[in-house]
Amino acid sequence: MTQQDMTKLGDIFDHYPADSGSLIGVLQDIQREFHYLPREAMAKTAEVLGVPLSKVYSVATFYNAFSLTPRGDTIIRVCKGTACHIKGADLLLDQLESGLGIKPGETTADLKYTLEVVNCVGACAMAPVMIVNNKYYGNVACNRALKLVKKD
Repeated sequence: MTQQDMTKLGDIFDHYPADSGSLIGVLQDIQREFHYLPREAMAKTAEVLGVPLSKVYSVATFYNAFSLTPRGDTIIRVCKGTACHIKGADLLLDQLESGLGIKPGETTADLKYTLEVVNCVGACAMAPVMIVNNKYYGNVACNRALKLVKKD
């Protein structure tokens, strides 16, 4: 990690008490800052909070919200719940895969986009649903998918 990255980590740690109760909050802030949990950041977290590194990894791998690999600046999630599946989620996904050149679970080489498939997001009346950086788009026609991703 660069010196600037270490400064960012220090700023994150300054917002929390240095104990194990801060672990999830610290990891969330690191994830938000770096788009994943760098190994060096997790080691520093263990040191600062006084918890075993194994506990940091245990928490980081238990929750789906955390990623140990770099993710894109823009996270695209396509709902594949029953309603979305029936209303064309597969076509949406095909359009995004070919337009971005990645498969679900992958990130573009330039770290701009990460494509994910998620189970039902509870917005069945708007099917098919696509989520771009936590902004929901409903009734998405496959020819609009890439335009919505690129505008965010």
